[in-house]
Amino acid sequence: MQKQKTWHGNCYIDDMKRTAKNNEHKAAADDDIIHIYFNQIKTYRLLDFEEELELSRLIQQGNQEALSTLIKANLRLVIKIARPYAAPDVPFMDLVQEGNMGLMHAAEKYDYAKKVRFCTYASWWIRQFIIRYLTNKRRIVRLPHRKEEILRKIQRTYHTLSQTLMHQPRTEDIADELGISVQDIDFIVNMTAGPISLEFDTGKGESATVMELHEDYTYSPERNLLRQYYRDGARRSLNGLKDREKQVLTYRYQLDNGQPYTLKEIGEKLAISPETVRQIEMKALAKIRRHAADDLKGYGLLEAM
Repeated sequence: MQKQKTWHGNCYIDDMKRTAKNNEHKAAADDDIIHIYFNQIKTYRLLDFEEELELSRLIQQGNQEALSTLIKANLRLVIKIARPYAAPDVPFMDLVQEGNMGLMHAAEKYDYAKKVRFCTYASWWIRQFIIRYLTNKRRIVRLPHRKEEILRKIQRTYHTLSQTLMHQPRTEDIADELGISVQDIDFIVNMTAGPISLEFDTGKGESATVMELHEDYTYSPERNLLRQYYRDGARRSLNGLKDREKQVLTYRYQLDNGQPYTLKEIGEKLAISPETVRQIEMKALAKIRRHAADDLKGYGLLEAM
């Protein structure tokens, strides 16, 4: 029995060693790919300002070779911009790939008439593509891009005010600084809260999960049964009324599972005035009060009497 236990322990250790070794091989392979990529892009010649303007003219004429030349000459710019965003949970080459997409987008949009260096114009697009990629990868629930931009402004303002005020800034302080309402800031910050598992232990005295504390009201058989009981009772109360009175109460109190109608809407359907509808309603309710008040009490019709 002891030998079997030792054997299982050795197998576990061997599995751990194999996993670590595979990770090392994967990391080494990634480093090799990065090294090969770096050596490749170093062979592309950098451009001066006049060459960038000339390539931009050709690109706007539909010259694909000029587009490729402008992109290749600035691949090193992507490496420089992507480096500060490197993180253990994101492969660096993925950041470079997203940055390259931003570079290609910038090359297509670059306008020589603006008389601006291409690197100045492309840097913004490269950062935007990298930031969007990181945002979509790390957040389970994706936020709209504009919300992400506002969130970053809130975070920057928070850190700035913390140093300026020498204490933790209030939401009102951040709202005044950015010109955004307190409600909008609270809404955006709450949107970024991470998800909580329904099986999460609340840690309050007795063992309880979030699922047990927050009841799901989206479906309640008891409530549906009670609603149907009162609706059937209300319909039975209409049996002694005239057809016009039945129609008015059905529209007015959603007895057909629809939405309640206003007096004006009922009048338009029945081609009568709202005042006439009101008189028919009051007359019908008076009849019901005499004959079947108990059935209608639970359904809420008597509140209008």
